[in-house]
Amino acid sequence: MDEIKEFKAKSYNGGLALLLILLIEIGSIFLFLLNLKTHMTLSIILFSVVELIIVVFLTGLKVLKPNSARVFTFFGTYCGTLRGPGFYFVNPLYTSATVGFKKGERKDSNGNSVTFDRPIRKLSLKAITLNNQKQKINDSMGNPIEIGIVVIWKVIDSAKAAFAVENYYEFLSIQSDSALRSIVRQYPYDTPEDEDKLSLRGDSQEIAESLKAEIQKKVLFAGLEIIEAKITHLAYAQEIAAAMLQRQQAAAIIDARKMIVDGAVSMVQMALEQLKENEVLELDEERKAAMVSNLLVVLCGNKDAQPIVNSGSLY
Repeated sequence: MDEIKEFKAKSYNGGLALLLILLIEIGSIFLFLLNLKTHMTLSIILFSVVELIIVVFLTGLKVLKPNSARVFTFFGTYCGTLRGPGFYFVNPLYTSATVGFKKGERKDSNGNSVTFDRPIRKLSLKAITLNNQKQKINDSMGNPIEIGIVVIWKVIDSAKAAFAVENYYEFLSIQSDSALRSIVRQYPYDTPEDEDKLSLRGDSQEIAESLKAEIQKKVLFAGLEIIEAKITHLAYAQEIAAAMLQRQQAAAIIDARKMIVDGAVSMVQMALEQLKENEVLELDEERKAAMVSNLLVVLCGNKDAQPIVNSGSLY
């Protein structure tokens, strides 16, 4: 299939075209009234033909708002696109192509609301936000997680958006879900601090860039540009959330204990060295071991130590 690329439709100044149509209308009325008595039948026929032509030419007048575009076809052939705000005149036989569909509602004969696809004739060139529903996906370690994203995008090629896919809104939504699943399965939800690996929770910016590139690759041929893709929701699935919370708490407790023990060993070593340097007290190996044990218990314990005063002897 030949790839269709956007090009500018042939157009003219709409104001000048409207002025010309009005002049023709005034002239036709003047001639009709002038020849009505002498050639009534012929005047009516000619006036009717001119009025019909004027009505047809009026359909060629198009008004575009900022950040909008119209795609035109002529008997099924793509004839170009009008972009940017202004008042234009195009070939009256051009037809505005259906560029997409939006959900609409209407009442049936029984008064019930019925949803239908409403065709869109104008393309919006504005940045649009897509906020898909949360999905449940397994990460690289097989843990089910709930994740939601928001995608900011816009149309950059109106011809591709209109003719490459049936509905570029729905197409983008499906491709975003597919890209999200592909990216999430490559990374774990979380990794330990000592491991130099990307994770969904700890490296959200890098994951967002990868997600943006993946979606862009899938929707480029539809004439869409992905401006930004971000993770808006990230959590373990409900069925494993409690277990994963306990796991995180246990890991945090272990890390804290490790830090406490490292600090306590350093303090004990410092105490022994200062006692030796200042010649405050000489201890044999057995007493050193008892002192180290007592200090570690005091420094590493969860509760305050209860000292025992020895008043009988040195030891």
